[in-house]
Amino acid sequence: MNTPDADGLLAEQLLRLTRRLHRIQKRHLVPIGITPAQSRLLRTLVHYDTPPRMADLAQRLEVVPRAVTSLVDGLEASDLVRRVPDPTNRRVIRIELTDAGGKALRQLRSARRAAAEDILAPLDAEQREQLGGLLNALLDVPDVRRC
Repeated sequence: MNTPDADGLLAEQLLRLTRRLHRIQKRHLVPIGITPAQSRLLRTLVHYDTPPRMADLAQRLEVVPRAVTSLVDGLEASDLVRRVPDPTNRRVIRIELTDAGGKALRQLRSARRAAAEDILAPLDAEQREQLGGLLNALLDVPDVRRC
């Protein structure tokens, strides 16, 4: 049975691992010239059948709309996305991936695989499978707040 101290240690280990993964991912993103947040937005764009509105992106990314505006501004300045008018409502602006954005997305996938390999290098295939199962068990639990 886990004691509160053991649970606290596990939580601290997960936080340290998350920070390490973030640092490794950032290092792999430098050659592409984008931030982890911009990377997340680009990866999110491919989940839509039609270009999404900024509000759609904000909701899916679970951030405030202003944060999406800043991310889109940076990605647009790098020609990775573009703002396009909605064909049915001129007041609505949608965000679509450019050809350069598609190329960057392919580079991102390679960078993510390289970052994952860096962090998972100490584990053999069986340990990776066990870790995946444990992480799925943690991720599949509803976000319940306890008082």
